[in-house]
Amino acid sequence: MVLARPAHPPARSLAEIAAHLELPAHDGGPIVTGLTLASGRAEPGDLFAALPGARSHGAVWAGEALARGACAVLTDQAGADLIAGQAPCLITPDPRAVLGELAAWFYGDPAADLDVFGVTGTSGKTTVASLVHAAMSKAWGIAGFLGTTGMRIGETSLPQERTTLEAPDLHAALALMRERGVRGVALEISSHALALHRVDGLRVDVAAFTNLMRDHLDFHADEEDYFGAKTRLFSPERARVGLIAADSPWGRRLAEEATIPVTTIGRGDHNEWRIEPRGVVVDANTTAYGFALSGPDRILEGRTCLVGAFNQDNAALALLTCVQLGIDPETASRAIAEVRSLPGRMEPVAAAHTPAPLAIVDFAHTPGQVQAVLAAIRPATSGRVLLVIGAGGDRDQGKRPAMGAVAAAGADVTFVTDDNPRSEDPAAIRADILAGARGSAHVREVAGRGEAIRRAVESAKVGDTIIVAGKGHETDQEAQGERRPWDDRVELAAALEECGPWA
Repeated sequence: MVLARPAHPPARSLAEIAAHLELPAHDGGPIVTGLTLASGRAEPGDLFAALPGARSHGAVWAGEALARGACAVLTDQAGADLIAGQAPCLITPDPRAVLGELAAWFYGDPAADLDVFGVTGTSGKTTVASLVHAAMSKAWGIAGFLGTTGMRIGETSLPQERTTLEAPDLHAALALMRERGVRGVALEISSHALALHRVDGLRVDVAAFTNLMRDHLDFHADEEDYFGAKTRLFSPERARVGLIAADSPWGRRLAEEATIPVTTIGRGDHNEWRIEPRGVVVDANTTAYGFALSGPDRILEGRTCLVGAFNQDNAALALLTCVQLGIDPETASRAIAEVRSLPGRMEPVAAAHTPAPLAIVDFAHTPGQVQAVLAAIRPATSGRVLLVIGAGGDRDQGKRPAMGAVAAAGADVTFVTDDNPRSEDPAAIRADILAGARGSAHVREVAGRGEAIRRAVESAKVGDTIIVAGKGHETDQEAQGERRPWDDRVELAAALEECGPWA
């Protein structure tokens, strides 16, 4: 990961930081020019946040941070005891809980100088944020993006480790964007980020909720806990106003429980803004899907090239977000319509030989997401739908049988294979998925993701659709503590090349 920090960082004494945190006064102390909680990425002048963890204390890595130039440590008493005088320490009972607000203050509250959009939900975050970013770029020239597919500052792209950065990196990135003349930022906000204080100190101008499906129950105790984390975004300290997709029970409940002004959007009559499909629009060899947004006082027209009813909903949510941010609706609508595809989101993979089966890579990795992708592609498929699917190891095991069930019900042929096994036995993961697909004669178990992709392509004919689900934009595969290069799009293209041409 490349650090994104302002070229002209602030310089604050440790005494100033202690005073801001209302901690016992320090006599001057070193000058701090950055914040980090990653010891391996510490830079000279950093304040290293040594946080207590589930397995070990971050203070055990303080030596590495100090060797890299960190000049002081923020930690709790247990961490200070471990550091034992190696560096000046600021001691607070819960360092993680103060880190976000500290980072915002340290970098001069950069979000206050930007128009910030934050979106949360199980699926659709990347799509909605990307569409809003496209509209911001068209309307304002330079825009920022922070999410699952990386970081963008104008024309510059940088990789990210997670959907939402840790608080020091988040506020540093926002400060860099401000420094580079960015006006608006589209930000994905995960439930982990909300639960772990990663977005503390940030108040977005518009917050949006897409949906909630079963996911991340290896981290959250249950769906109620998962929902509770999402609701934190819709509070006065984190957002000014909210937009809520309220066709689902979770969305309707959030609209009732949010403590900020919210507007509802969806296809149901109960929504303040209703999404109405307008059919297929073919223009200059481009197929788009039209929709209208009917609101209290006007109608907004839009279209998207992204396939599926759920992507019409995503595009409509993005369009209404832009209106809330003050972007001209026609400018926003054009920008959204110009987005042809997104990395790993219903992303078509072209075959070298034509005609050929339609081939798509998608990030779907929950039962609800897989079901939605299958439903979206069925109307566009004259032949069969062939699905390649796996599940990640060391994650929510309970969703695996449900993924197998929806795959068997929605696809004509399903190839159950490996995703990111991590520390688990790949065969055991496949068995969990297959347990939900019992009784289907059209489910195949194939060890090795590359082999499964090749088998699916070999089985396909012109008119069929091949969907490779689960990894989307990812460019590596993790197994037994090792990461190796892997890209579903590359593997699928190679298989199409190998197996074509089709008659």
